Amino acid sequence: MRKTLVVVVLGVAAALPLLRYQSTPSAAQPAAATAPPASQAPSGSNESTVDGPVADSDYGPYQVRVTFSGSRITDVTLITEPGDRHSQRIANRAAPTLRQEALQAQSAHIDTVSGATATSEAYAQSLQGALDAKGH
Repeated sequence: MRKTLVVVVLGVAAALPLLRYQSTPSAAQPAAATAPPASQAPSGSNESTVDGPVADSDYGPYQVRVTFSGSRITDVTLITEPGDRHSQRIANRAAPTLRQEALQAQSAHIDTVSGATATSEAYAQSLQGALDAKGH
């Protein structure tokens, strides 16, 4: 009887993390995800922004907005991320490093951030989509 109780308790403890994290996005996504894919800055300016496509990962969607000055990448912002807190924490920690990588590389060929592999891959995928849309 005691062994059965121990096995049941350990089984429940092992299943809790699986039940806590969902791979589907929650309804609480930023409103920016509904913005049009590309917009131009006021006329006379050489700056433009392009939203990359939503890149789905095992943990949810990711999307970036890329700001260009001419053909040069001047900023990359994460505008859509998964709805669960754990994935959001990972994305928020990885985003500054991924942004810096993209600015240095001026491409989507960026290094993966340790501990944020899915985030890094989805970020690069969305970034590449924005670059393709810009004709970069």
